[in-house]
Amino acid sequence: MTLDVRDDLEVGLEGTRSRIAAAAHACGRDAGEVTLIVVTKTWPASHVRHLARLGVRDFGENRDQEARTKAEACADLDINWHFVGQLQRNKASSVVRYADFVHSVDRVPLCRALDSAAAKAGRRIKVFAQVNLQAGPQSDRTGRGGANADDLERVCAAVRSAQHLDLIGLMAVPPLGQDPADAYERLAVLRQSVLRDFPEAACLSAGMSSDIELAIRAGATHVRVGTAVCGYRENVR
Repeated sequence: MTLDVRDDLEVGLEGTRSRIAAAAHACGRDAGEVTLIVVTKTWPASHVRHLARLGVRDFGENRDQEARTKAEACADLDINWHFVGQLQRNKASSVVRYADFVHSVDRVPLCRALDSAAAKAGRRIKVFAQVNLQAGPQSDRTGRGGANADDLERVCAAVRSAQHLDLIGLMAVPPLGQDPADAYERLAVLRQSVLRDFPEAACLSAGMSSDIELAIRAGATHVRVGTAVCGYRENVR
C-alpha cells in the first residue's frame, strides 16, 4: 500500500467519523451509539489492515468468495466481519464460518439454512432482519432485497426460534429511484412496530455514504460506509 493510499484512507475515515458525530449531535444522540462498518468490497486485505490500525473494528462484505478470502488473510486481527449482501441458502455454510453478523436475512428458509450451518460450524451468528422499503402495494424484490412489511414478523420469529442465531435488529436499504428521506421515515415507524413484539431487535443497520445523516436521524445504530472511507471503486459488482 502506498503512502498516498494510506493518507486517503485516513482522510476518508476522519471525515466519515466527523459526519457521524455531527449527525448524532444534530438529533440529540450520542455518536458512540453508532457503529461504523467500513465496507471493503473490491478493496484488498491491506485496506482492512490499515483501517484496523486506525481503530476500525467492523468491516462489511457482500460477496462470499471475496469475503471468505479476505477474512482468512486477516484472521490475526481482532475485528468483526459483517455480511451485508443478499445471501443465497447455498452460501450459508460458508458465510457462517467467518461472519459475526449477517445483515440480509429476509426469508424463513434462509433463517433455517443459517441456523443449521451455524450449528455445524459451532458458532452463534448475530442477525439483522432485512426489510424492503419499496413504496407501493407490491414491493420490488429484484434490486435491494428484503422482506415485505407483511412478512417481516415471520422472519423475525424464525430468527428468534433458531438455536444458533440471535436477532439483534432490522436492516434496510432505501429503494432506487425514491426519496431516501421518505424511506427512512417509513423504516422508523416500522421499527417501532417490530420492537413491540421483538424488543431484542433494538439495532438498526441503515445508511451508506450518501445518506448517513438521514439514517442516523431515523435511529440507525450501524451505518455501512464504503466510498466515503475507501474512495470510488472501479468495476463494482
